[in-house]
Amino acid sequence: MTESAATPSTAVAPAVPTATYRLQLQPDFPFAAAEAVVPHLAALGVSHLHLSPVLQAVPGSTHGYDVVDHTQVREELGGEKGLRSLARTARSHGLGLVLDVVPNHMAVPAPEYLARPLWEVLREGPESPYARWFDIDWAAQGDRLLLPVLGAPLEDVLDDLRVERDRDAGERVLRYHDHAFPLRAGSEDLPLRRLLDAQWYRLAWWRQARSELNYRRFFTISELIAVRVEDPEVFAATHATLLRLLDEGVADGLRIDHPDGLADPAGYLRRLAEASAGRWTVVEKILTGDERLPAGWACAGTTGYDALDRLDGLFTDPAGAEEITGFYRAFTGAAADRGGLWEPTVRAAAHRIVVHDLAAEVDRLTRAAVRASGGDERVLREALRGILVRLPRYRPYIVPGEPAPEEDVALLETAAEATGLPAAETIRDLALGRFGSGDGDAGEDRAEEGAGNGSGGEDAADFAVRFAQVSSALRAKSAEDTAFYRYYPLLCLNEVGRDPARPATSPEEFHAFCERLRSDWPLTGTVRSTHDTKRGADVRARLAALTELPGTWERWLTETSEQLRAYLTGRGVPLPERHVEYQAWQYAAVFCDPAAADLVAATMLKSEREAGLRTAWTDQRPEYEQELTDFVRELVGGPSAFATARIADELAAPERVNALGAHLAHLTMPGVPDVYQGDEERQLLLVDPANRAPYDPGAAAGPPSEKRRVTVAALRLRRARPQWFTGPEAGYEPLFARGAAGAHCVAFVRGGRALTVVTRLSRRLADAGGWRGTELVLPEGVWTEVLTDRRFEGVLPLETLLDRLPVGLLVRDIDS
Repeated sequence: MTESAATPSTAVAPAVPTATYRLQLQPDFPFAAAEAVVPHLAALGVSHLHLSPVLQAVPGSTHGYDVVDHTQVREELGGEKGLRSLARTARSHGLGLVLDVVPNHMAVPAPEYLARPLWEVLREGPESPYARWFDIDWAAQGDRLLLPVLGAPLEDVLDDLRVERDRDAGERVLRYHDHAFPLRAGSEDLPLRRLLDAQWYRLAWWRQARSELNYRRFFTISELIAVRVEDPEVFAATHATLLRLLDEGVADGLRIDHPDGLADPAGYLRRLAEASAGRWTVVEKILTGDERLPAGWACAGTTGYDALDRLDGLFTDPAGAEEITGFYRAFTGAAADRGGLWEPTVRAAAHRIVVHDLAAEVDRLTRAAVRASGGDERVLREALRGILVRLPRYRPYIVPGEPAPEEDVALLETAAEATGLPAAETIRDLALGRFGSGDGDAGEDRAEEGAGNGSGGEDAADFAVRFAQVSSALRAKSAEDTAFYRYYPLLCLNEVGRDPARPATSPEEFHAFCERLRSDWPLTGTVRSTHDTKRGADVRARLAALTELPGTWERWLTETSEQLRAYLTGRGVPLPERHVEYQAWQYAAVFCDPAAADLVAATMLKSEREAGLRTAWTDQRPEYEQELTDFVRELVGGPSAFATARIADELAAPERVNALGAHLAHLTMPGVPDVYQGDEERQLLLVDPANRAPYDPGAAAGPPSEKRRVTVAALRLRRARPQWFTGPEAGYEPLFARGAAGAHCVAFVRGGRALTVVTRLSRRLADAGGWRGTELVLPEGVWTEVLTDRRFEGVLPLETLLDRLPVGLLVRDIDS
């Protein structure tokens, strides 16, 4: 595409994006900074800016998911005036805005008066008009709300508590460092201990949250309290500002954060679609394996982690992944449930979390099960834990009073049976919302162990809703936030939406996935990097290249590890377990740069704390952590850094092919691609905070890189010809190469007019002798390859098409 295509002549953003560009707003990158880069982003070819949350958040927040006030646009970003200015500038360049919505939770800030709904509940208790906002089990704490904010047990911090007047709160408060709590009417002048006992809240040591917390939260983060958006009044109050911005043309579409935390995701999306007049909306639903997005959800689709999984898998060699996994087990000697095997590792992580981190949530569910069924508390708790740890995906979607979806029935029946516990049938039927309904074995026979003479009703309905929410939190914490940091033959497999047990996607599987997207969810989102990915797309592309040279990886790592260990032993430097060391070598192979030593050391420390095997966030071992940091710095920045030149040479070529191929396939496959900030260039991003830094367009200076050329060509084509990619005529037709190397080519035609061709497993291809006459039979017509400005027709040898770049983007030259 030519420079004249940089900005559409109409300067009108389409109702449905052709492509979005994600920007992480924060105090160091506010609306004004985003406005300044609008011309640059418009020139790339996107149609919409995808903004991180814009509502008032905890001061200094670098992500915005800790909302404190749903009625205001965040002042630190420039307020509503700044957002409107950004929108106007974007419109003048033909761009719209997509806003990130956080319906599941809001912050428990310090000071607490920043979140007025919570402040009023703390002051007035369960009778507050705002009590309906929050999912609080008042009875569990004697009509009080536990606040786990103290740095030590209460008796040890009494001297840090005082009553004083707070100018910003406009009243006297109970002060604890940065925290400020409201005082119940008439309690201001009581002695401190009596004053504490008189409040509607109970201050507690932060460690008590895991066992005593009585409000629903986001995962295990007590600083984020869940919001009951299933209540129409709460929905209206929390969405009014965002809906007004849509109505007034400031924004055009929505991204919904963490719908799996909601009581009724389908009901929420129906209400939102009606209130927003059906604006383009995608949901951050993380699908596992072959799980499908519920067909009845009123949205355009997911944010795209399912596409990330297939794209990454397409450039992963299954045989190489298996060979590397075998080497990993031999090198590390890790026990099966401590990183040696995936399934035992994720099961052990889930059991640990369900017993410890989510103990309060499980206790609440158990109490509901006892009230509903009349069963034995100990027996029901055991069965509940047994089912929860065996669920292979985030959650079922049960609405009390409605029939359970068939796939959820199968999911829970399988998990219940696998426990071998009779009481699991009771938990199963409660989770399916059919307890006492006459459906299933439990409805017909309550004589089994664990079932009694409960009343069902509200408690049974409450259980069904809360079970799904706890299941979601457990899956996220056990798989993504724990097991991913314990089991890592290949770090590129440990990604949001991916399953390390299913490393690869065949071309046939990829085409089937794309055809299903085009048929079922043609306007869904697709991604390769986000603010939540553990590693950026280019990091994963480089690590995936290892699967094409497993023998080289084994020999290099074995030799270099022995040399480093001998060197450090001679210097008296403590050595970590080989399990830990193996992960560090992958990062060394990613960067091959001594300057990355501190970054990798910080990432490894975070990884070890998340894993919780040798140190943990809540039980840190300073001596071990310092030894680990010293070792990683030596591994990445010491003498062994010279050895990385060898592995760097081996990885360079296949990484290039993987990165460009996955990028072009992403930008042209069915759905609406979201480009993460900076991903038009090569960038080696690790987990937050590294991947949430303020956007810097400075990398765009100088001649365009190959990746930028691919980005611009694909995005401008999408914007100029949206009907080929997202309209009713946007077909998807696989094109198969013929010849000995046909499996190394993935090609597809969009809308009958745009042809994408990418190379996969290029190192294996080269080792086998190259393309060896493999060719594509082009559909009728003359085709122009837009990246190299060459014209082809008929039978096209792949060594001709791909002699300059490992990818091709062709457009058929016929009249519109």
